[in-house]
Amino acid sequence: ADAVAGAEVAAPVDVAAVLKEREKNFEAIGDAFKAVRGELEKDAPDFTLIAAKATDINARAAKIETHFPAGTSVDDGYKTEALPAIWQKPEEFKAAAQKLVDESAKLVSVAGGGDKVAAGAQAMAMGGSCKGCHDQFRLDDKK
Repeated sequence: ADAVAGAEVAAPVDVAAVLKEREKNFEAIGDAFKAVRGELEKDAPDFTLIAAKATDINARAAKIETHFPAGTSVDDGYKTEALPAIWQKPEEFKAAAQKLVDESAKLVSVAGGGDKVAAGAQAMAMGGSCKGCHDQFRLDDKK
């Protein structure tokens, strides 16, 4: 049968590659966040470094939405912490990912001001966006 003109056939998902890329992205976000927190524990934080790490988190946060194609949840039999709620509540998931985009962008801006207290507060807000998403959409295997 001829394919309908203009119809796109979804390429089969290479799940192993998706999971690896997804994990790498989140690990890099976590590492960058640890670096920010470490800097903020110093008497004289390097705000340029904080801004750079927040910029990295921001770019990676923007990719989150694309890292979850259908059929890649823990319920699909894969070794992943991605809960089915990601696909059951796509709008909420998109909003949760967007919150990290927004909060990390704010941290870039706040770090530019060189105020340790303000940067610390914004880093906490950014961390809260991570937690907010994890609480709803990530399998917590530590319970």
